[in-house]
Amino acid sequence: MTRKKRRATPPPPAPVVVDTALARARSLLSAEDYTALVAELEHPLRTAIRLNPLKAGEADLASWAVRYGWETTPVPYCPTGWWLNSAKISPAQTPEHRLGCFYIQDAASMLPVELFDFGQEPGLLLDLAASPGGKTTHLISRTHDRTLTIANDASASRIQALRIVLGGWGTTHQAVTNFPGEKFGNWFPGQFDGVLLDAPCSMESLRSTESHPMRPISTRERSALAQRQARLLTSALLAVRNGGQVVYSTCTLAPEEDEAVLDIVLQRFGRCVCVDDLSARLPGPAPALPGANGVTFDPQVTRAARLWPHRFGTSGFFAARLTRLNDLPGEMEPEPARPLERTGWARLAQSAAQALKVFFGDRFGFDLENWLTTNRLELWGFRERRYAIPVAFLARFASLPVQMLGLLLGEDAAGGFEISHEAAARLGRLFQAGRVTLPEAFIPGWLKGDDLPHDLGALFPAGAVILLTGPDGQGLGRGRVGLQRVKNLLPRRMG
Repeated sequence: MTRKKRRATPPPPAPVVVDTALARARSLLSAEDYTALVAELEHPLRTAIRLNPLKAGEADLASWAVRYGWETTPVPYCPTGWWLNSAKISPAQTPEHRLGCFYIQDAASMLPVELFDFGQEPGLLLDLAASPGGKTTHLISRTHDRTLTIANDASASRIQALRIVLGGWGTTHQAVTNFPGEKFGNWFPGQFDGVLLDAPCSMESLRSTESHPMRPISTRERSALAQRQARLLTSALLAVRNGGQVVYSTCTLAPEEDEAVLDIVLQRFGRCVCVDDLSARLPGPAPALPGANGVTFDPQVTRAARLWPHRFGTSGFFAARLTRLNDLPGEMEPEPARPLERTGWARLAQSAAQALKVFFGDRFGFDLENWLTTNRLELWGFRERRYAIPVAFLARFASLPVQMLGLLLGEDAAGGFEISHEAAARLGRLFQAGRVTLPEAFIPGWLKGDDLPHDLGALFPAGAVILLTGPDGQGLGRGRVGLQRVKNLLPRRMG
């Protein structure tokens, strides 16, 4: 008698992965809105860029659009923001991006800084959780790089990214610090005209990206984030002056980290703080939730903005602006103190400062002294390096330990002073000499790190560092004049 072969037991079906963020969104939206949301998420997120007004304007954008085959649409709530509806050449592959002429940023992330109402030039700003620096550059741009901005991040591992972004943007009026954001309110109560808190969050934006893929978030993790966000927002409100503004934002649509956090601080501070109405700032309605998870929020909370992706074609986002009306309860604590002079910094001696001004005048036809005076900057040195740092920092925070300060102008080298990439990129358009136009055919190779096979010995002394520009005058970085060629001095991260 032959036995029948048993059929192999089929493997159990793969578990269905539920997109919990989308499932939660369904409970917060009408059936019509939820259908529109799902339809929107089937389309890729449009690339958007924000111009750097220190280096470029709309005329430059028009030129790039022709050169790179871009079809652009303005972001309605950000005057320097543009969607690229189509692009033959990605903005990430252009020399202008690598030289800090614009920042690639989701249009939703352009909203927070635009919410500040800078009726007059603010004296002091704080970015409480700044890295990687996109929104810090936006603050710098909105204040024309004339307002001191403290760019802080609690994570030491993220400070380098912040330094690179700010250096590439060409900023002068910034100081980078590495402290827990929760401390600033007690260290500097009532000191700042505006505070930006783009808070660490669960990133449940409903848009999965390569760098930030969607993942399940546990209730415990979400609760821990919300508690930290409330502490950071409390610190921000303590740090801002009466009448000053705090912008709170997240790239999540979890109400526990958005509306509920606002509700917590409103309960704590009562009439000393108010949430401002943002409806006039947006091209259409985007009210925050009146309640969630069985909790009804303070009526002011609905004045904030909840950007569902289907509203404006962005990632999911949340933003609110709060105004501090009266003094808030809090205990002052002594801030960390380490004077610049104790860490190797020193104000340049008059003779050294004069030599530097002469160098910029002779080599580049640039009036460094006038630029420093106009922009309220001073010349300082850190070992061989020379910086232009904001007078406002010296007046108010000279003992605050910093990771980066002002604009690096260059450093003393064996062959004489050598201008930095950051200074050349920021100031190059103002130079009247020391510039050489790079032929169009050589630009791709140059941006890859290739040297320029040209003999400029008749124009510049051997070893001289000069500025290379494109046919349109756009700076393309520095080169060192050598025998029969110009050595490429673009930073390695750009090659």
